[in-house]
Amino acid sequence: MNSKAEISEIVLPNDANILGNILGGKVMHLIDIACAIAAFRHCRKPCVTASIDFLDFKHPIKVGELIIIKASLNRAFNSSMEIGARVFSENLYTGEIKHTSSAYLTFVALDEEKKKPVPVDKYIPETEEEIRRWKQAEIRRKHRLAGIQKVSGIR
Repeated sequence: MNSKAEISEIVLPNDANILGNILGGKVMHLIDIACAIAAFRHCRKPCVTASIDFLDFKHPIKVGELIIIKASLNRAFNSSMEIGARVFSENLYTGEIKHTSSAYLTFVALDEEKKKPVPVDKYIPETEEEIRRWKQAEIRRKHRLAGIQKVSGIR
């Protein structure tokens, strides 16, 4: 089962702020697209972004550099999936690659006609890395759900 996606593009001046760094919103946009592709590949159904739990920016990505987003399924729940994204920059002159951002997004699979949540296929991790990410996704989900209850006043 292919539950991964990778996209890359060159950072152009219209993608950048006045310092010549890619806009955070552009990074978020590309992360959302890569993660949506990974989610769709897993369940083969339309998916919508339900949440972004975490996004950090470790290093800027400059105009003229490549932005690379690698997204993969961490865990499938009932109708939702946690997708992790790692963002890298590549200096095309030197070949230097830097890890610039990480993010965790939750997607929900929808029925094409009724647009209601539908169950997704189970995901069974195989490698040590996949198992680690699978376990950590459950912990993040518990924190996410607890935070939703806290904010909405549900006890």
